[in-house]
Amino acid sequence: MRPAVVVLSPAALPLARRVADGIGGDVHGARARIAAADVPFDGAATHLRALFAQGRPVVAFMAAGALIRILAPLLADKRAEPPVVAVAEDGSAAVPLLGGHHGANDLARRVAAVTAGFAAVTTAGDLRFGVALDEPPPGYRLENEGDAKAVMAELVAGEYAWIEGEAPWLEAAAIPVSDDGRVTLSVTENAREPGPLELLYRPVTLALGIGAERGAPPEEAVALAEAVLAEAGVSPLALAGVFSLDLKADEPAVQAVAAHFGVPARFFDAATLERETPRLANPSDVVFRETGCHGVAEGAALAASGSEGALLVPKRKGARTTAALGRASRPIDAASLGRARGTLFVVGIGPGDAGWRSPEASRMVEAATDLVGYSLYLDLLGDLASDKARHDFPLGAEEDRVRFALERAGEGRTVALVCSGDAGIYAMASLVFELLERGNLEDAARRVAVAVAPGISALQAAAARSGAPLGHDFCTISLSDLLTPWDMIQRRVRAAAEGDFAVAFYNPVSQRRRTQLAFAKDEFLKYRPADTPVVLATNLGRAGERVRTVALGALDVDEVDMLTVVLVGSSQTRSFRTGDGRTWTYTPRGYAEKPGTAITGDAA
Repeated sequence: MRPAVVVLSPAALPLARRVADGIGGDVHGARARIAAADVPFDGAATHLRALFAQGRPVVAFMAAGALIRILAPLLADKRAEPPVVAVAEDGSAAVPLLGGHHGANDLARRVAAVTAGFAAVTTAGDLRFGVALDEPPPGYRLENEGDAKAVMAELVAGEYAWIEGEAPWLEAAAIPVSDDGRVTLSVTENAREPGPLELLYRPVTLALGIGAERGAPPEEAVALAEAVLAEAGVSPLALAGVFSLDLKADEPAVQAVAAHFGVPARFFDAATLERETPRLANPSDVVFRETGCHGVAEGAALAASGSEGALLVPKRKGARTTAALGRASRPIDAASLGRARGTLFVVGIGPGDAGWRSPEASRMVEAATDLVGYSLYLDLLGDLASDKARHDFPLGAEEDRVRFALERAGEGRTVALVCSGDAGIYAMASLVFELLERGNLEDAARRVAVAVAPGISALQAAAARSGAPLGHDFCTISLSDLLTPWDMIQRRVRAAAEGDFAVAFYNPVSQRRRTQLAFAKDEFLKYRPADTPVVLATNLGRAGERVRTVALGALDVDEVDMLTVVLVGSSQTRSFRTGDGRTWTYTPRGYAEKPGTAITGDAA
């Protein structure tokens, strides 16, 4: 995640902005005092705790003691804590308070480089040996992190270490080494328990190849994978990833094995696996006829292990799955091999105001490598869209937009398809699933993972701004006849009017279409009073927002434009004015008529 550079004082804002630019972060400022903040907030303590809970790195221009007291109630598991750095207002000191071995020490150094200050790193291992023994570099995992404190204490006290196995980063550290050292630092794939005063590091050198029939049981694949590792006598922590053929990218069995071991799943095309045929222990012509390569499990394990790697366990077969284990000569970077399954996030960002965007939607946008959407919607993301590949589409190119997003995700990328309001309400989510069902997509595009984030819809925003006009039964109707025949729209309008629903009208008018809203007004006047409240909400959550309430009988279609949502109340909807001059509109549920009635559901 992008670091949050939190600033409370206008005097510190210029330096905070330089730091944010230097470390790739965003400026979060107190709304009352920092008008130029990328992300404004009201309460500092509440905002800081929310950032910490999200796992976002925090660089706060404030006193270290105050920052500690604010975050203290959230401190539970140091392994899950994000980096937190306190910075003096003048930049003279950057103090990593939390997450020192999770990037805080390095983050403090980067901040100090921008401010020309001092990074107050206090972690003993970093200072004494130039390495954090409880946080090994990429390519290695520590089996027994809980023992690191005791081992470090011995080394700091002057004990010597014995290094068993090969790890260049350990050999390069300033650790005192002796053949009879009491402390042991071991690097091995072999499955065993650590001994007294031993830290057991696992080099990430193993590649698990998996093959599966379509619809194979995930539990079978997991059991087979466990059996293969047990046969090899290796630790699961030495697994770099699960590897397979790209045709299996959406196979639940393959994904289940990766999830079971907590490693990435990566996929190769058939041509890549076929190049491994000379090294296969069990080439199969049957597999070749089905997939275009002579071996999936063995081929994937070897492709991931590299030219100097070899099979540690050849293909083992289950009822509907296969597995093989490869071993590389050096740690494997799974992210650089093949491609990921690819993910499409369908994101509703609300009407536009960042405060109305859900944390889930923001996390999806942050996780994306690519953003796809109508230009205005991408603009509304502000700095959240920076450092992303951006693909702008005009209005009216909806299918092109969705198809592009799916095919881009099919390349193994993480794509956010950005919609205003809620992605599933008159937006792109339905078209995503229509194209997936229709099937006329590239094969890889049909295999992507899809997740939809809800957003605040225009009807919710309009209702909240005006009171509670949708407080009882309501429906939503689009008056656009571009995709829905006009006769069908007419039937729906008549049914809503007769059913006495409050109604939210989307797309009420356009430059060429001015009569549909007038038709709806006339139909509703047949079933409800002329003084029925109608809410007209324009540019919700954006500059130029305007919300007003008029009577149904006085509704002037010419006052409505394409950016307006129209909420027509039911016969029970009421409007009233408060002492401060505000007009509120609401639809009662009948509490006054039935006092003491228990209410269930979302509104309870």
